[in-house]
Amino acid sequence: MAYDVVVIGSGPGGYVCAIKSAQLGLKTAIVEKNSTLGGTCLNIGCIPSKALLHASAVFHEAEHSHATLGVDVGKPKLDLNKMMAHKDGTVKANVDGVAFLMKKNKVDVLTGTGTVLGEGKLSVKGPDGKVQEVETKNIVIATGSDVAGIPGVDVEFDEKIIVSSTGALELPKVPKNLVVVGGGVIGLELGSVWQRLGANVTVIEYLDTILGGMDQDISKQFKKMLEKQGMVFKTGAKVTGIKKGKTGAEVSFEPAKGGDTEIASADIVLVATGRKPYTQDLGLENAGVVLDGQGRVDINEHWMTSIPGIYAIGDVVTGPMLAHKAEDEGMAVAELMAGQKGHVNFDVIPSVVYTEPEVASIGKTEEELKKAGIEYTSGKFPFSANGRARAMLATDGFVKVLADKKTDRVLGAHIVGKGAGDLIHEIAVIMEFGGSSEDLARTCHAHPTMSEAVREAALATAFGKPLHM
Repeated sequence: MAYDVVVIGSGPGGYVCAIKSAQLGLKTAIVEKNSTLGGTCLNIGCIPSKALLHASAVFHEAEHSHATLGVDVGKPKLDLNKMMAHKDGTVKANVDGVAFLMKKNKVDVLTGTGTVLGEGKLSVKGPDGKVQEVETKNIVIATGSDVAGIPGVDVEFDEKIIVSSTGALELPKVPKNLVVVGGGVIGLELGSVWQRLGANVTVIEYLDTILGGMDQDISKQFKKMLEKQGMVFKTGAKVTGIKKGKTGAEVSFEPAKGGDTEIASADIVLVATGRKPYTQDLGLENAGVVLDGQGRVDINEHWMTSIPGIYAIGDVVTGPMLAHKAEDEGMAVAELMAGQKGHVNFDVIPSVVYTEPEVASIGKTEEELKKAGIEYTSGKFPFSANGRARAMLATDGFVKVLADKKTDRVLGAHIVGKGAGDLIHEIAVIMEFGGSSEDLARTCHAHPTMSEAVREAALATAFGKPLHM
């Protein structure tokens, strides 16, 4: 059967691209090697981790906060099996939802491993080993990413003692001691889950700060918050080896700048050092599709590869490895294939860490603006001065807004605090429309809300001082 579009990979980028292509009148199919749709995000990533993050946050809040509010429930009892069942139910609801959307939009699902044969041709090897060739006008590579190891260190994931993010979502009991290698989003989110449930968590991070390229004000404040919760950090530390025993493992590490080796013992070691593009076993090189120096599919400004009619989106191409970035690229490529104008504004892609409290960032950091030589104004407002935050016992954190000094156009914003992942989006909208900090400051915000902290930070940016400080 011939198609207008065949998408390889059913993660957020792939399935959104397939839906949008079908909605634009293109005959579409999607290839997925696993038995369920949704890719890493829905099955073993974003969705199950958020289910556990929420459940563990509720458990932690019941134990530590309610007595202050006059609600004394005593010490809560953890039923990990029920918590895992909630996680699994959430995953099933989401993957079943994607399967329904494929049927609703008349997208054919081809179960098997896709291999690109060249322009307009690919093969799909099904679970039974049978291979069918498929002809199509356009191919979209949306195969996502895979777990990365530790550079220079041989890591054998058994997903029981030495685990990736996949294994960390399936632990049968709360470990007494958990060592997390990597102080990025994945490590801090999953470390938070198990720390709230009772584990002693130590994070070993190569850089001097956590959260990599995040704004340093945010990074420093967030680290203090996590330390207050009980998390231990070893920053500026290089892991040199992981030795597995019968009941646990030992992690060897030393100062990144050189020094004596230390040993951290743990029941479980979570290696969360990032992800790498999944481009193997796709036949790309044989088909003539060029990869860049980092193993990503090389594309032009329209997501076209070196072969006409073959596109690539999401984690396999340049840019942040974020599900919503992949979704936007999927929509844009579908529009391009349908003869329309597809576009993604890469300067306005929010990033969120779903811990408690949350961290959210969009646009440029102060460090990036300084490095680029851009003159800017900065305004901050702490949640400790926000009435709703006080009422909710959520006074930790702040909002920071950055704007061009000459034009006042908002260039970035950074939030650490309760609900940061939702609060960031009004700043995303103002940036998408090229708005100024004064525009944001003059927009009426309901009182009392956490959102008022965003307005106050904008007031501080536009006029030099907020109202409520």
